[in-house]
Amino acid sequence: MVFEPKGVIPAIVTPFKDDESLNLEALRQVTRFILEAHVHGIFAVGSQGEFWTLSKEEKRKVLETVVDEVGNRVPVYAGTGAESTWETLELTRMAKDIGCDAASIITPYYVAPKASELFNHYKTIASKVDIPIVLYNNPDRTGVNIAPEVIEKLVNECSNVVGIKDSSGNLTLTTEYIEKGGERFSVLAGRDTLILATLMSGGKGCIAATANVVPKIVVRIYESFMAGDLKAALEAQRKLNPLRRAFSLSTFPVVIKEAMNMIGMPAGPCRGPVGPMDADAKEKLRAILRGYGLL
Repeated sequence: MVFEPKGVIPAIVTPFKDDESLNLEALRQVTRFILEAHVHGIFAVGSQGEFWTLSKEEKRKVLETVVDEVGNRVPVYAGTGAESTWETLELTRMAKDIGCDAASIITPYYVAPKASELFNHYKTIASKVDIPIVLYNNPDRTGVNIAPEVIEKLVNECSNVVGIKDSSGNLTLTTEYIEKGGERFSVLAGRDTLILATLMSGGKGCIAATANVVPKIVVRIYESFMAGDLKAALEAQRKLNPLRRAFSLSTFPVVIKEAMNMIGMPAGPCRGPVGPMDADAKEKLRAILRGYGLL
């Protein structure tokens, strides 16, 4: 059976203790909380999971913990992107060995590979590791944008390249991915304000950081759309939007962690240099959470 990324896939946080060491018991608690909302997957060690702060051994521990806690209830997606093809291969092999169901691979984020180099990067990984691969486009963070033509070529030549998380916020680009990728390729919204728009354009779901805090609202967008209830889907999307817009209150990815701590989910701090939100920003975030009835 061909693996099909779809539905609501929360981009789970990596909880830390006050000394910024891993808090694996808190990770289990957060995973259970998210699963209770009937999500369709879990994405660990991604951007919201602060992948750039984690050593290889820490990534292993996080992925092992999530795979164990999920227990085959939903697919586990592992963030395995790195600056070099060599390191990305190592991390992707590790994810497969741990038992992750798919690898999500962000583009290199220091060098700026041209289209042919980016194609070769992904093709090399796809050919050497037998695991479904979800590409990850986040040009605001990486300075690298995956061209639609690269998608088309990868889909034609690599059967295990099965989707992309598009965090560009550019719906025109998202629709090009949908058109170039074809039916067997899943385009997932990575900008949480565009989940419904992506679904209506032919996308198959989302990888959502906000689902750490309000997973049921994110699931409602998807389930309402799939049931043909566009009014309910739009209402849920509009309800979600203030939390995503709150990302501008402080340095990414602290806002979601602060929100989780406020509602009793032990996300802990971000690793430095990202610090806590200031008092004024926290109060604005609390107001949003009160609007959800969470405080």
